[in-house]
Amino acid sequence: MALAASPFPVAPSRRVVVTRPEREARAWADALQSHGVPCDTLPLIEIAALPDASDLARHWQTVSTHLAVMFVSANAVRFFMAARPAGVALANCRAWSTGPGTQAALLAAGWPAESIDSPPETATQFDSEALWDLVAQQTQGAVELAVDGSRPQPTVLLVRGADTQGQLAGRDWLALQLEGVGAQVLQTVAYVRRAPVLTAQQQALSQQAIQEGSWWLFSSSEAAQHLLQVCPELPIGQARALATHPRIAQRLLKAGWGRVEIVPAGLQAQAESIKSLA
Repeated sequence: MALAASPFPVAPSRRVVVTRPEREARAWADALQSHGVPCDTLPLIEIAALPDASDLARHWQTVSTHLAVMFVSANAVRFFMAARPAGVALANCRAWSTGPGTQAALLAAGWPAESIDSPPETATQFDSEALWDLVAQQTQGAVELAVDGSRPQPTVLLVRGADTQGQLAGRDWLALQLEGVGAQVLQTVAYVRRAPVLTAQQQALSQQAIQEGSWWLFSSSEAAQHLLQVCPELPIGQARALATHPRIAQRLLKAGWGRVEIVPAGLQAQAESIKSLA
């Protein structure tokens, strides 16, 4: 779906610059290349551990009392699970995720598959709305039991990242839905998201990608913000971007990207979509 277009300095290429955090960027680029999409990686979100993980350890002490723990990303899973105290079981608690990457991280960390709610890989979007479609009924059921006195008010713990100023990453949409039906929402920060410091080679890659008409793949508008922060002179009006969600696409257009296309979030469908672009 084309949202805007502008002339480019050279004949465009189908090469893709993957901008996810380093760990995810390499894996995603390798997977796209296995489907015939040539890629470079330029991680534009740096993930770091919290200087103090005591709050995570405190939440682990009550994890079994929650209706669910919702993880915004695979990094949320990794850092939350790394803070798990010895002997604390995963019994009696569901895990919620918005996509297959987070679900895979939960499984790798040992969360029981039967206790995970996540949109299927065939879903058209991996976001809070898709997750809510899956968990709204179980949440409302838990709230009804609390209303008649059979159970306490259900709580959901949202595990998220924050920037270097402590501002939470992600939207509050799911929290609002939960509160709207009568559930209590708790939140904890599991890691820090910050702009990277690019090497000279990475700076050169940024310029080269613009000159060659490569596609910049964004699964987070924060990555695009970081790119302009670390490369403020980059002529994005001549650049082409791929967004995995309409909200990201709108933010890219507002920031001044020359052309923006929306592609599916799922790997195979995304690869096919990219290969079909002119």
